[in-house]
Parts: sequence; structure tokens; C-alpha cells
Amino acid sequence: MHTPPIKMKRGLLILWSLFYFSAADTATRNQASQPLEFDHLKLSSKHVQGKQDSTLKNGTNPSVHRSPKNNLQEQDKIVSMPGQTGVVEFDQYAGYVTVDAKTGRALFYYFVEASQDPLDKPLVLWLNGGPGCSSFGSGAMLELGPFSVRSDNKTLYRKRHAWNRVANMLFIEIPAGVGYSYSNTTSDYHNTGDKRTTDDAYTFLVNWLEKFPVYRDRDFFITGESYAGHYIPELANLIVSKNRANNATNVKLKGVAIGNADLDDNLTLRASFDYYWMHAMISRKAYTAIKDKCGFNGTYTKDCENAMKLATQEKGNVDDYDIYAPTCHDASNPSKSSDSLAFGDPCTNHYVSSYLNRPEVQKALHANITGLDYPWMDCSQHVFDNWNWKDSPETMLPSIKKLISSGIRIWLYSGDMDAVCSFISTQYVLDILGLPIEKPWRPWRIDNEVAGYVIGYKGLVFATVRGAGHMVPYYQPRRALALFSSFLEGKLPPH
Repeated sequence: MHTPPIKMKRGLLILWSLFYFSAADTATRNQASQPLEFDHLKLSSKHVQGKQDSTLKNGTNPSVHRSPKNNLQEQDKIVSMPGQTGVVEFDQYAGYVTVDAKTGRALFYYFVEASQDPLDKPLVLWLNGGPGCSSFGSGAMLELGPFSVRSDNKTLYRKRHAWNRVANMLFIEIPAGVGYSYSNTTSDYHNTGDKRTTDDAYTFLVNWLEKFPVYRDRDFFITGESYAGHYIPELANLIVSKNRANNATNVKLKGVAIGNADLDDNLTLRASFDYYWMHAMISRKAYTAIKDKCGFNGTYTKDCENAMKLATQEKGNVDDYDIYAPTCHDASNPSKSSDSLAFGDPCTNHYVSSYLNRPEVQKALHANITGLDYPWMDCSQHVFDNWNWKDSPETMLPSIKKLISSGIRIWLYSGDMDAVCSFISTQYVLDILGLPIEKPWRPWRIDNEVAGYVIGYKGLVFATVRGAGHMVPYYQPRRALALFSSFLEGKLPPH
């Protein structure tokens, strides 16, 4: 009997498809079963896409809150990170910027200056996705910042391929409720979405530049990954709009780069099953059923749900965010974890979480000043609980097209081992954009070894990173830094 179609709830697809929420918490979640759980939730929802929440729509103030200027940047300077050995050659800062004085909403940031000649280097903002995952804990401490945490949960070590080798790096925990960021108005946690997050990010940036005036006229870039495929185009378009309106603060936005981006709900979901099939993870029977039963057009039948369930069961306990990566079985004893590949310690995220909950660490970071009644987490329960995300476009294609027309530099890149926001979904997006090719597809190299592939379109560059999962700088730090350096220079990575 034919089963009537059910509309997919946008927020639940976000949770199925984005960032490393399950991969970052393997001690309490089965990372391979998480997508199946999200499938059940989204397909059982009766929510109609596109419905806007009136509270958010009417409650978001388009004006920019400006913080008092007496909070000098020196008050946010980090003297030393606990567990940091030796003297570092760059300055670090951390603290809060208020984005809404009325509700008491404040965002936590971590800023690290370039290790050499910071006055000559650009300012780069990094945003993680989720929505609701920490750009500090995940982005800075796991992926591309100067430090990470050893298995004792308290000692730091330097990362050789940190991005502050070539830029001044700024990380924001956004929206409020993520990491150390907070609001004194609890309802803020239940009334957030893309628009409020974008507005708060812009307000943060304006006020942060007043606190750090030396960076006001610096070339500015925005980078990030996953659901930052929403954050970054939305913020970049807002900056372009505000600059044209001759705002008091003119942000010198030069370009954006987004890794393993979520740009279109249906294309992202379709590409995941295509990826499974292309990597011998599911049977022909399961893949044929999906092709027959799922149109990936926003409407999903019970038959389609069953086909996706079968495929998910067949692929087994695999980390979708890097299908070849080992998994963390016991963070207290990493030797028990999978060592199927010479990859590194898969439990690092647990060490970071433990470290950032230490009181002496929070004191050094000028963090948790209100005494939050919940621990620091890499992905926020405040954002995820009850699916509180209020607004999120089904596709970011109009926003990407608008950004292309602005003329700023746009790079998309993909780790080729990610099945969640895969290179296939990005290529589907590029097919729809239909941009003229200016530089044909070719390999790019480091030390005569293929590090990935790159193609140059009119207005956009797409690159892959070979051997990298969803979090490219974490899985392939050297290749990620090389690609990032090329992006800043405005040149395709070396042939």
C-alpha cells in the first residue's frame, strides 16, 4: 500500500547531517548509529519546511549593540595556558563580547596572533558548525590552533601546522549556549537560528574590532566547516551589505573558505548514500532501493525511510565523518582504542573536553565568569535539546550566488573521506551553479605527492584534500595548512 509522503523537518536534518556531534562524543554515543536515529526523527516529524518562528522574527533587533569601550584588550590577555610548557612567541587573548545588553547575551572568543610578524598578517575568523559546536574546543584545540591536549587531560603540546603560522586567528563560540558563551535570558537558548546567529556574529565582530583597533583595517577572511556552510555565506553577505551602507565599522572582507560544507539539505543526504555505494559500504540491493524510492526533493515516503534504514544497517559501525578513521573505545585508556590505521589518538576530543572543564583553565581563559550550571561541551545540548533551531534555509544556493556576485574570493574544499558532507554533495552544488571553468581539474601536490585535486571556476575555487575526513585540519594538518596558505595568497595550490 502506498504510504503518504512526510515533509522533512529542517532542524532534524541538520542534526543528521552536520559536523561531528556523534564523532566527538563516542564515549556516550554510537557514532555510526546516530544518522539512523536522526532519520527516524526527521521522517516522523509533521513539521512543514520554511515555517518561520514569529518570536525569532519579531525579537531579533537589526541594530548593532555596541559595548562600552573601557574594556581594554589587555584585560583579556592570557598570561599562560595551564599545562603550556615553555614560552610562546605569540600573544593569546580570550574573553567575552556582549552582543545583546538587554538579555545579557555574550559570546566567548579565543584569539591567537600570528607566530611571526602579526602586524603583516591578515585577520581570519574560524567558525565550526553543528549548529551548536564549539569553534574554540573543536576548531582551535582539535584542528588548527597552536595547542592541543595530551592524554593526561592537563598538559598541552604544540601543533606543527597551526594556522597562526600564516594568520592571526579568531575563534568564536556561537550561538549563545555553545561552550562558554551564555545568555542571562534562558529563552535565548530556545529562540535561536541562522538569522540570530548571523546578527550576533556581526555584532560581535564590530565590538571586537573596537577592542582590538589595530585589526580594523586589516584584510579579513572567514573560514570554517560543515554547518558553517550556512554561517559563512550569511555573515559574509551581511558584512557586504553593511559595508555598502557606509556603517561606522567597515570590515575589509576579502574572502571566505568553507570545508565539507552543508549547502543543500537534499543534495547532502543524497550524496551520503551515493558515497556509501561508491566506497563499497552498502549492497546493490540497498542502493537500488534508495534510487527507486527516494527522490531527495524534500518529501520522503515510508518506503524511502525503509531503504535508508537498510543502507545504514548494512554499512555498520563506521565513523561517517572519516570512514577509514579509528574510533575511541576508552578515553581513559587510549591503547584500547582502534589502531586499524596509523592515524593518531582518536580520543583527543575527550582530553580537550576534560581540560576545558578544569577550573584553573577557565580562570586563565577568563571564561565561565557567570558560573554556568552545566559543563563545557564541544556540542551544545542547549542548541540541540527539543530541536530548538528556528530558521535554516533548505538550500544555500541563493546565498552563494549572491556572494559570488559581490566579487569576494570564495573557496570550497572537501576532505575525501567524509561521507556526511561529502565532496559529492559539493560537486552537485557546483553542477547546479553552472559556473564557467577557468582552470581545469588537476592534482595539487606537496613534496611531489598528490595532496588533493583542484578546479578553478569563474568566481569560485573547489579543492579536495586527499586522506582527510570532515575536519580537514585535524585529519591532514600539513595539507590543510598548505591549502589555507594558498587561499590567503589567492593562488591555486601548487601543481
